[in-house]
Amino acid sequence: MDPRLVPDLDAGYRQLREECGLLESDAFLVSLSGPDAAEFLQGQVTNDVETAEPGVGQYALLLDRKGHIRAEMTVLRPGDEMFWLLTTPESGPVLEGHLRTYSVGHRVEVASRPVTAVSLIGPACHEITGTAPLGEHRSRPVTLAGQKLLAIDSYLGLDLLPAEAGTADGDTGPLIDELLSAGAEPVSPEAVEIIRIEKGRPLFGREMDETNMPAEVGIVDRAVSFEKGCYIGQEPVARLHYKGRPNRHLRGLSLSRPVQSGSPVRSPDRELGRVGSAVVSPAHGPIGLAILRREADIGDEVLVFDGEDEIPATVVELPFPDLSEGDSA
Repeated sequence: MDPRLVPDLDAGYRQLREECGLLESDAFLVSLSGPDAAEFLQGQVTNDVETAEPGVGQYALLLDRKGHIRAEMTVLRPGDEMFWLLTTPESGPVLEGHLRTYSVGHRVEVASRPVTAVSLIGPACHEITGTAPLGEHRSRPVTLAGQKLLAIDSYLGLDLLPAEAGTADGDTGPLIDELLSAGAEPVSPEAVEIIRIEKGRPLFGREMDETNMPAEVGIVDRAVSFEKGCYIGQEPVARLHYKGRPNRHLRGLSLSRPVQSGSPVRSPDRELGRVGSAVVSPAHGPIGLAILRREADIGDEVLVFDGEDEIPATVVELPFPDLSEGDSA
């Protein structure tokens, strides 16, 4: 553990909500380059990546032919014939393997590497880096601590990556020292997880998995274009969007006490789903995210079965309300 971490979870949470927290994390970067890169990627993922200008990024999904999610990613376009797909170490090999298989016959090169992302989270992140907010997934080159980096706006703040996809990660120590000197404070992944859940953002491998379609996890508006041409999984996603309604929805849970991830959620007469992630928020108390059957309406009282215990909970709308003003947290 980084000895510079804010040791207290409440203090780290406050840093994230009011100032700027710093977190290093492992990620996986797949790069596509070549004259056919845009056309090829357009037929593989859910969002309209072909029309994106350099510097404009998007959230997108890789689906199977039944419309189920295989991987989530941020699609970045550093240049006209270059795309970076930023995903998790767990999803990276799946994404890379798919693209290598389907790229045969296209003028496109597929490469990959693990990367270390330095994330700045909180309202002061742009002030610390001397950048202006551009909007989620948009990026710009920056130089910090003598390093050429790509700064990418996220829903939490700002992510910093090495600027050249073909080079190995350098030592992040000088960069982190400069950011700490400018006012950032190292925080724990647990503190950042509280912010994610409060904002109602599902995560692949936690709330959503290979059994879910985009509509079930509340990400259609961010991840899916209904104006673009064909891509793998398009037909079932479009059919559900225009002619049906999902059987399950992403919901928030306000819990009477903490529970474990994976705990079943029930109404009096049936199982509704399972808790994806659960934390204790300094502002909201015990809360969680879950994919629940559509019978679970906002305001309904449910039971979470944590071992032998039955924990009362209320189904709530997402995101959880911002209580920063006047809240003791």
